[in-house]
Amino acid sequence: MKRFHALSTHLRQLFGGRVLKIPLDAGFSCPNRDGTLSVDGCVFCNPSGSGSGLLSQGLDIPAQWAFWRSVHARRGGVERYTAYLQSFSNTHGPVSRLARTLDALAGLPGLVALSIGTRPDCLDSDKLDLLAERRKALGLADLTLELGLQSADDATLAHVGRGHDAAAFADAARAAAGRGLTVVAHVMAGLPTPGGREGRGHLAATVDFVNALPVQGIKFHNVYVARGTRLARLHAQGEYEPLTRDEYLEQLGHALERLAPTTVVHRLNANPAQGELLAPAWAGNMRALHNAVRAHLDAADIRQGRLWGPAAGASAWFSTESKGELP
Repeated sequence: MKRFHALSTHLRQLFGGRVLKIPLDAGFSCPNRDGTLSVDGCVFCNPSGSGSGLLSQGLDIPAQWAFWRSVHARRGGVERYTAYLQSFSNTHGPVSRLARTLDALAGLPGLVALSIGTRPDCLDSDKLDLLAERRKALGLADLTLELGLQSADDATLAHVGRGHDAAAFADAARAAAGRGLTVVAHVMAGLPTPGGREGRGHLAATVDFVNALPVQGIKFHNVYVARGTRLARLHAQGEYEPLTRDEYLEQLGHALERLAPTTVVHRLNANPAQGELLAPAWAGNMRALHNAVRAHLDAADIRQGRLWGPAAGASAWFSTESKGELP
């Protein structure tokens, strides 16, 4: 039995076969790093970002593409790829910079889709219009915006230093979907709060919030403590303790059951970069964690969407009202 609507299944349905992601570093920064909002970053964010680092080695986008295609070619059997602008916030800055980045994608062999990691407050109507136009010009079957929500609780968002509220995510999701762009929400389990740490109810309420929006996909992440982060200092001072593996499995399972059955699940857990993980140790063993997730879903007979519907509702502690931005 398929317990959830996996990305691999969705891609096979959309393209008729395998499609792999190629991570690209376009050199963007983040408003929480370059002083636009802050220089401290979100409490959990590694200062080096989550990209491949190939740009710093002198490889531009076409060269990065060629490198990763050669890696995949040695494994064989894949000719279609999604370009993934991954590191930091890839719509931050002037629209002209985004346009130049999109121009660099033209003609990349095997490109069928584009995924852009960014923040909801780094999108405006001009950028969204550009993305919709370039999707057609590049002949892409899909253009996805991976938007960091993390939590739908505004108190948590303020505490971790996100610099935007849940309504900003809702506005961006609606505006992007209205232009035919796919929206994927990033959510996190176990975020620090003013009173300690988010629990199962917070994650469930965040899923309810996502369900009420035109969001087609979701990425679940367990919060881990990375070197060089503000969370690392809190952990060292005994002020934050990450979830145990069993706690994460229980929260994830409950969230999946509340998630709309048509929402595509892109990830079920975080994947720390080599050398960055401080705690918890279980977050660094991907094979064991994958096996544990699937064993938990089977043992508890968890199925995506089992608790989805009007009965699930949305939490009363945040608002889903649009601010009317990003027309």
